[in-house]
Amino acid sequence: MVAENKKRNPSAISGAGMDRVIENKKLPIRTLLILLGIFSGTVLIWMSVSSNTGRSLVIGSNRIIISPVTKGVFEDFIPVRGRVTPRKTVFLDVMEGGQVQQRLVEDGADVEAGDLIVVLSNISLQLDVTRNEAVITEQLNNMRTLELQLEQNRLAHKRSLVETSYQIKRLNRQVERLSDLDSAGLVIKSQLEDAEDELEYHQARQVITLESQATDARLQETQLDFLKTTGAQLENNLAYARQNLDALNVRAPVTGRLSGLDVEVGQSIQRGGRLGQIDDPDSFKLRASIDEFYLGRVDIGQFAYFDKDGDRFQLRIGKIYPQVNNSQFDIDLLFTGAEPTSIRRGQTIQTRLTLGDSSDAILIPNGSFYQDTGGNWIFALSQNGTEANKRNIKLGRRNSRYIEVLEGLDVGEEVVTSAYSGFKKMDRLNLSNN
Repeated sequence: MVAENKKRNPSAISGAGMDRVIENKKLPIRTLLILLGIFSGTVLIWMSVSSNTGRSLVIGSNRIIISPVTKGVFEDFIPVRGRVTPRKTVFLDVMEGGQVQQRLVEDGADVEAGDLIVVLSNISLQLDVTRNEAVITEQLNNMRTLELQLEQNRLAHKRSLVETSYQIKRLNRQVERLSDLDSAGLVIKSQLEDAEDELEYHQARQVITLESQATDARLQETQLDFLKTTGAQLENNLAYARQNLDALNVRAPVTGRLSGLDVEVGQSIQRGGRLGQIDDPDSFKLRASIDEFYLGRVDIGQFAYFDKDGDRFQLRIGKIYPQVNNSQFDIDLLFTGAEPTSIRRGQTIQTRLTLGDSSDAILIPNGSFYQDTGGNWIFALSQNGTEANKRNIKLGRRNSRYIEVLEGLDVGEEVVTSAYSGFKKMDRLNLSNN
């Protein structure tokens, strides 16, 4: 019955009267554009905040050193530690090697110029010097013989001229007498002719002898000059050979204090070997090493000073060694006035080397951050002091206490000046009191 009624009246089905068609409503285009703009703005804000914050690290404020940026007078100097060394040093190098035969002076003793220190023995050198002396002496004797022959030749020419002049003078008188007798018919004609021929012969011989003498004199002068030069060279060679032999007796070249003498009797010393050195015991200088960072700012003539026993002593750079070893180069500091009486060789002294004039500048304390950043950036604290942000800066001169600020920081700000080794790659430090 019920089923039959449902067939007749479909509305009688349960819930059929509640079903209705719902219209499909679309959002307006304006609303969509507004929502898209809000989303894009949110994304841009998030990206901007993310790029500004970067990598950060929470760190306790007691683990870092915070220093203020101040204004003051920058003193352009660097601390330099120098070692006291003798101002004048003369090295004892042997010209010829040999075996130590005697040692006459102990290390550290004061010696006078010319004092005998060490005696060496070199049999081979002694034989060579003896042979050279014999050869040079023979050459000198040959030269003396040649000089004697030249002198004898000159005297022979002179004797020949004297003899020829005498014969010409005698024959002139004879021809003159015979000519008078011939005019009177008292002499044989042949006698006069023989006398005239002999006179002509001696006159021709005189001319030839004069020419020969002039030529020999010119050549002899040149040869004598050559012989004198050669003789002087041979004499020098002989003196040099004897000097080499005498060099086996090592003597003090100057007056001073002997140091570094470490040889024993019987020890062999090579040619050119160093036996020790002689130092001036009353005059000193400082040898100092400086970081190569300052190589372009250090020059000869710059001054340094230090205080000792209530007095200030001034020095100047006398020599710069160009070699750089272990990122450092050496300089010699010379005293410009009186030297301290209480310094000793090997003692180290802390000095202040002036690089430039003092001037007003913005300053930050010199700290370990410089080695980590190269002075190109630094962590600067915010106004509320809760964080420190990475900031690019430009620094100038620096000394042991302060660094000159050229750009990037203002007076009154605070910066982190301790080492950055643990957070060098961070962009922000969040400071904590814990």
